Amino acid sequence: MMKKVFLLILNWNGGEMTVNCLNSLQYVKTDNFDLQVVVVDNASTDESINQIKVESEKLKVKTKILQNKENLGYAEGNNVGIRYALENGADFVCLLNNDTRVDPSFINELVKTAGSDEKIGIVGGKIYFEKGYEFHKDRYSEKELGKVIWYAGGKIDWQNVYASHLGVDEVDNGQFDQVIETDFVNGCLMLVKREVFVKAGLIDNNYFLYLEDTDFSMKAKRKGFKLYYTPLSKIWHLNGGSSGAGSKLQDYFITRNRLLFGMKWAPLRSKIALIKESFNLLFKGREWQKIGIKDFYISKFAKGSWQ
Repeated sequence: MMKKVFLLILNWNGGEMTVNCLNSLQYVKTDNFDLQVVVVDNASTDESINQIKVESEKLKVKTKILQNKENLGYAEGNNVGIRYALENGADFVCLLNNDTRVDPSFINELVKTAGSDEKIGIVGGKIYFEKGYEFHKDRYSEKELGKVIWYAGGKIDWQNVYASHLGVDEVDNGQFDQVIETDFVNGCLMLVKREVFVKAGLIDNNYFLYLEDTDFSMKAKRKGFKLYYTPLSKIWHLNGGSSGAGSKLQDYFITRNRLLFGMKWAPLRSKIALIKESFNLLFKGREWQKIGIKDFYISKFAKGSWQ
């Protein structure tokens, strides 16, 4: 019996990006498994749904559209799709950001790696900056654009409670071409075995947006699953396409959620340092950093105070 893979794409007022993402799936390879695409819409107020319906009819792969009645954020929005996938017999669930473009073999390679060891629970791939979306645009030649790495595995610095991407800003010259175990898998592209959700639960909706993928990675590891990165799965990412890099939204959710993550998983010394840092930000931080700190201490999670 063929394995079932459900590919989840979350949309919120990003119809054009989601359509472009769906377009890139036209020639996706599916060896020895059945693929269903599920687009979860987070109560968009633009023309997203109509755009996506028109595009999905052109796709060669089966596409289902789920519509939420409110914006549930990245965490719970994806949980809606995950529940649907599990209820319909998914063996694997793959989360894919809508601001991406995929290589045709991207999901094949994730499934191959996941199947290479029964202890592997989550697999991520090599993620490049889409051309023109690099952090440091002037650093690269024309021929290097599209080969600048955004994620090639992840590392958690527990002393400072920061999760960072391996290879970020580096031009790909094969230096990250080994399949390796990784500290966390970025939610931009994340293939998850069914058993992980069964044993570790779904994505923690307290996060709403940011660091929920790192928290989910930790939950999987605590249940005995391995996390892997494979360089043979490749996608391109419009970094900041959904939220805007360095925005007030990032100030709020990253500040609050880093505290939430750290207090849950970090060693005691790091927790003490985080508390000290938070009080400093409370007086000297930017507006939405201060609000994020306050909300953490009064346990105002999920969407919190975000407008």
